[in-house]
Amino acid sequence: MQLEGSLTATMSETFDCAKCSESLYGRKYIQTDDGPYCVPCYDNTFANTCAECQQLIGHDSRELFYEDRHFHEGCFRCCRCQRSLADEPFTCQDSELLCNDCYCSAFSSQCSACGETVMPGSRKLEYGGQTWHEHCFLCSGCEQPLGSRSFVPDKGAHYCVPCYENKFAPRCARCSKTLTQGGVTYRDQPWHRECLVCTGCQTPLAGQQFTSRDDDPYCVACFGELFAPKCSSCKRPITGLGGGKYVSFEDRHWHHSCFSCARCSTSLVGQGFVPDGDQVLCQGCSQAGP
Repeated sequence: MQLEGSLTATMSETFDCAKCSESLYGRKYIQTDDGPYCVPCYDNTFANTCAECQQLIGHDSRELFYEDRHFHEGCFRCCRCQRSLADEPFTCQDSELLCNDCYCSAFSSQCSACGETVMPGSRKLEYGGQTWHEHCFLCSGCEQPLGSRSFVPDKGAHYCVPCYENKFAPRCARCSKTLTQGGVTYRDQPWHRECLVCTGCQTPLAGQQFTSRDDDPYCVACFGELFAPKCSSCKRPITGLGGGKYVSFEDRHWHHSCFSCARCSTSLVGQGFVPDGDQVLCQGCSQAGP
């Protein structure tokens, strides 16, 4: 219990300070549970020391405290700008008290878009060592906030996935839609795997052997049926694909394996031969006569 008072009446009994034992008659004193104290003794015994100026905080001073530290009202200031923090929000950084403005200036990030301070506790986004207010982190294409959506960085810009695909992703040579994954290359152009099909039968050609005519792709079977010359011997198409070789003479064609003497079946590849109507003969069979 603390009670401040002053005695002016003359009394026969003693009324002394509990600390220094000096009479309190005619002096200001403070009553505690341990007895009365003169003001100097009370301050020396019970007052806290100001963490800033290291002086006692007298009983008649306004005392402020933070955690286990006590301050005179005039000493409770921002350590940088010296603004009073008595009635201001503040932050403690490495035991130093800072007003919000100084804290933000020294320790908060600057928004890479608007240049303003990103206040502590506000919603923000960080990427590549840069910081943005949540509402300032926009797609460089549609200018809509990216928020927590996936995005693609490109030369300092940031795009939502649809805008990036629309602007940069390759487009299929057939359907003109973007290729987001996979795909094949034909004639130095990108194609969806499902778009690269035979012009004749629509069979998928990705991973298959195929050829083309007038820039249109064809599977081996369709190309042979539609465009390849027919072997004069077996009547099957001569495609020349897969390393297959053939022999041509005038307007007739043969597979290497089919180019043989019509009588003795000797291969004529690389050998002299004699045409005999629709047939070809080796020189021996030709000289032997009919």
